[in-house]
Amino acid sequence: MQTAPVIPVIVIDDLDHAVPLAEALVEGGLPVLEVTLRTPAALDAIRAMKQVDGAIVGAGTVCNGEQLDAAVEAGSEFIVSPGLTEPLAKAAERAGVPFLPGIATAADIMRGLDLGLTHFKFFPAEAAGGLPVLKALAAPFHQCRFCPTGGITEQNAPDWLAFDPVLCVGGSWVAPRGAPDHAAIAASARAAKELNR
Repeated sequence: MQTAPVIPVIVIDDLDHAVPLAEALVEGGLPVLEVTLRTPAALDAIRAMKQVDGAIVGAGTVCNGEQLDAAVEAGSEFIVSPGLTEPLAKAAERAGVPFLPGIATAADIMRGLDLGLTHFKFFPAEAAGGLPVLKALAAPFHQCRFCPTGGITEQNAPDWLAFDPVLCVGGSWVAPRGAPDHAAIAASARAAKELNR
């Protein structure tokens, strides 16, 4: 979570796009890549992106133990989920893989703490009330750190990153869906890397 200020949230429809996209993002300084399990190409994309020098590739939109196992088998180095369940957290622990579960309420955070977790994805960040809500949640849970995702843009990311409990943000603006434009994505990644933390 502290490797770069932005974790690109990636949707791969065409496997041929995976490696060029990863190369552009790594070149631009964003090596931590979250490939969402939203398409049939996702697991193969993780396998392909893992071959790119410097890329740290994980799986997002992981909702159950079966998906987690498949993602780990594909080479995922971390797991991101939109929510938090005890079975999923225990599957991540068994697999020995870093796990970033989604939370949106105090109850979610307390459940995570009970499971030994202190790092969370605040999701859907903007729809769940934005930075004021995260500030309210972070106050009683001072030991926790967050990666807001959902509605984060190049314009509002600096506000989120200025809040100390936020270690990074997740965003799709750096890696838009579709055929990658290498120069544009590398430039966008360079700009995102320079966002204040």
